[in-house]
Amino acid sequence: MSDAKSRAATRAGWPIRVQRLEERTSDDLSQTTTAEQRVAMMWQLAREAWRLAGKSLPQYARHEAPGRVLRPGE
Repeated sequence: MSDAKSRAATRAGWPIRVQRLEERTSDDLSQTTTAEQRVAMMWQLAREAWRLAGKSLPQYARHEAPGRVLRPGE
């Protein structure tokens, strides 16, 4: 199976709804998908964003990941 066909087969199982803008509901997918499914969707989008930017995915250990702690009131 080609990559395009494989991706199409994967997308066929995604929980998708078509709605008019004025009829749209919350974007909260927690009632219709598992956490694992939501992470998989995000991961595919993140990989595609890096590819479209022409950059490779960063390679670092989790404890080296860039970020900061935001405390209440800051």
